[in-house]
Amino acid sequence: MRIMGLDVGSKTVGVAISDPLGFTAQGLEIIPIDEEKGEFGFERLTELVQEYKVDTFVVGLPKNMNNTSGPRVEASQAYGDRLVERYGLPVKYQDERLTTVAAERMLIEQADISRGKRKKVIDKLAAQLILQNYLDRTF
Repeated sequence: MRIMGLDVGSKTVGVAISDPLGFTAQGLEIIPIDEEKGEFGFERLTELVQEYKVDTFVVGLPKNMNNTSGPRVEASQAYGDRLVERYGLPVKYQDERLTTVAAERMLIEQADISRGKRKKVIDKLAAQLILQNYLDRTF
């Protein structure tokens, strides 16, 4: 059993994967997409789904701090709908409020890397945090 965590943005999708037992999440990569052009990175995602034998997706929901949903929540849910259509696998949603903030703070405090380098890994780390929060809550 492998669960794939996704941090869906308008330009990138951060990807994380669980270990086979579902205890820990590991960041994999960032897939470039272009939401406006309808390019969602499914070619690369398909390769990862097959390689890791994924059976469930967890998509982050970027809710507002007051627990309301905005346009990014709708976009994430639409991406989730596309995943169901394309792969026929279940999609779960995980509240991702503050995961990007937490990811950036971790990179600043623990890795002490430049802003430019942080941008290259932050979505992958956010996906890892989304998935780890789901695993901790579920298992």
